[in-house]
Amino acid sequence: MEIIKIMPCLDMKGGRVVKGVHFVDLKDAGDPVKNAEFYQKEGADELAMLDIAATVENRKTRLEWVKNVSSIINIPLTVGGGISGLEDIESVLKAGADKISMNSAAVNNPSLVREAAKGFGSERITVAIDAMRNKEMSSGFELVVSGGTKPVGKDAIAWAKECQELGAGVILPTSMDGDGTQAGYDLEFTKAISDSVDIPVVASGGAGRLEHFYEAVVQGGAQILLAASVFHYRILGVREIKEYLRGKGLQVNL
Repeated sequence: MEIIKIMPCLDMKGGRVVKGVHFVDLKDAGDPVKNAEFYQKEGADELAMLDIAATVENRKTRLEWVKNVSSIINIPLTVGGGISGLEDIESVLKAGADKISMNSAAVNNPSLVREAAKGFGSERITVAIDAMRNKEMSSGFELVVSGGTKPVGKDAIAWAKECQELGAGVILPTSMDGDGTQAGYDLEFTKAISDSVDIPVVASGGAGRLEHFYEAVVQGGAQILLAASVFHYRILGVREIKEYLRGKGLQVNL
């Protein structure tokens, strides 16, 4: 049985962790270093840090944020936001990230995924896929970029398959319909992605209760469970979730 991993996510803006609902109405959620340290002690398997304003502000990832966080943890750190080329990937990895996540850049230049996988290894390349419901798409989900501000007229599930073929090692899908709501992961979207690829899928967007994490695995097919609001506001703890999942018969590292 696959070991299920818990991945708190630090959405970064202005040097602080922030969290919104449906990608807007951002509120302060603390200091990134203190949060990272806390989550590692709590038993997080991995950590994500997303510079959510980088693409919209047309700038690179803030490397000092990566250095500050990576220097105080020893669990794998995935960094995304503002990564648009191989040089950016190299800089972020040198700053202490173990993996990178790309979204808009991959959509704009799919060959970047292939080149990154060849240059740095598939296991270090995550493609984040943001989507919103659209009945005109064959899967019912349309790909959106630029922090959820631009629909691109492309089917999100078809894009996930293409990313695997290009060499991505992980797919991180987020449904804008569920983001920050704490109403549960978008299981239909997560399942559609996990059914279409053979690489690990990260459930993201909307976790609010213990059962949501279990549902993401058994109904959504996810292997990595990402959450932000429930952790930042101390609604649920990493260890609490792991003990719950183990009690349900899933494999976790306690």
